[in-house]
Amino acid sequence: MIRFSGLICFLFSLCFSTLAKEEKFNVLFIAADDMNCDLSAFGNSQVKTPNLERLAKMGVRFDRAYCQQPLCGPSRASLMTGLRPDTLDMHSLKHELREKNPDVVTLGQLFRNNGYFSARAGKIYHYGNPSQIGTDANDDPETWDQRFNPAGIDKRQEEKITRYGKGRQNAGLGISMAWWDPVSEDEQHTDGKVASKIIDLIRRKKGEPFFLAAGFFNPHCPYVAPKKYFDLYPLEEIEIPDLEEAKADLLDVPPMAIQRDMKHWPYYFEDITEEQARRCKQAYFACNSFVDAQVGRLLDALEENGLMEKTIIVFWSDHGYFLGEKGLWYKRKAFERSARMPMIIAAPGLARGGATKKPVELLDLYPTLADLCGLTPPENLEGASLRPLLEDPAGASWEKPAVTQVWHSPKAWGYSIRTERWRYTEWLEGNAGRELYDHDSDPEEITNLADVEKHAETVALLSEKLSPFVALSLRKRHVK
Repeated sequence: MIRFSGLICFLFSLCFSTLAKEEKFNVLFIAADDMNCDLSAFGNSQVKTPNLERLAKMGVRFDRAYCQQPLCGPSRASLMTGLRPDTLDMHSLKHELREKNPDVVTLGQLFRNNGYFSARAGKIYHYGNPSQIGTDANDDPETWDQRFNPAGIDKRQEEKITRYGKGRQNAGLGISMAWWDPVSEDEQHTDGKVASKIIDLIRRKKGEPFFLAAGFFNPHCPYVAPKKYFDLYPLEEIEIPDLEEAKADLLDVPPMAIQRDMKHWPYYFEDITEEQARRCKQAYFACNSFVDAQVGRLLDALEENGLMEKTIIVFWSDHGYFLGEKGLWYKRKAFERSARMPMIIAAPGLARGGATKKPVELLDLYPTLADLCGLTPPENLEGASLRPLLEDPAGASWEKPAVTQVWHSPKAWGYSIRTERWRYTEWLEGNAGRELYDHDSDPEEITNLADVEKHAETVALLSEKLSPFVALSLRKRHVK
């Protein structure tokens, strides 16, 4: 009888173990738009993001995560396919993913193909912001089972938004120095509605495996959030870099690196004052805290529905952002502030409260999620699974560099490689200039060392490492 009972216990244990292995992890995929690393979760105590701090304690914070191109369209297409912009032949905001890559299997599509419910609310692929809020914009229907496009007062009441710059009062808001701080509730805004829809889907789909993507539009301009988030940042506490020092930072930079930014330097538009820039920076910080609050609502929903221990949570932004550093604003630059963005992954059973300084890329997300969920991804992915860093953030071996490219036109493009110590950039394969920054001593990239003789060997080594990634098609690289 004792032996029989022992056998029954053994068989029950074996059966339970097998079922546990077959249980599928859910994925909650959270995106912010144009969010840089000015966050308390990443070391900037001024910008209050308690829920991202909470998420970081649940998983691993990637302190050196980089986009493949600091522009919404190609960056998002790249991470959702695990392929570089050159491979996709996508470098602009055009809606051309399936036109150029009809057989590509996107990240959400992979989960659909493996029995997951795949849905999004808000912006995952490129959207004109705010022009295309409330529409499907440049979305890929094959990625999702369901798609939701809420629109709040930030879209419905655009006439109330304050706009800065000469001749900008009636101009579009997609690129703008503009803000609004209505006395309002979170759910009156698009991003609050995005969070509410994902919370609803979590409740309705908790009994089946899901891949749910929450695509927040903030802090992309125009910078609009409820006034209570603006109140977190008194205007007198918002610092704007000294413009004389900022101008000096650019003296040793190749002209092509900043060619889009110098016509009305500083701050991109004509006649923007320092005080107006300060107001926009305050608004940007407010939008970061607004997004953080929505992240908190999503985390609460997982907890309330008993899903925290069976859900992989990913938080990312599509690229970084300048807020007056070097007198610059926006993205589309090869500097650290433009290429680097926040990324956090929390996965059940892996490291908690860890951080890594290894350089990683957004396109690593696709193979990582496939690996963690036991799915077989396409063989042509160009990233690598981050599992080693999720298991041992501080000690894992990781030698892969991060590569970011910038493309303005066939006559203006460049590639930048980031290792643990260096950022090295070539414009037109070095014919239009080079940049080298030592992040051990110069994290703000003030001094370009590319032409300093004692660093010639480093330049040569990094140029060799960068060379295999320069794969722009001939029609997009007219170089004499």
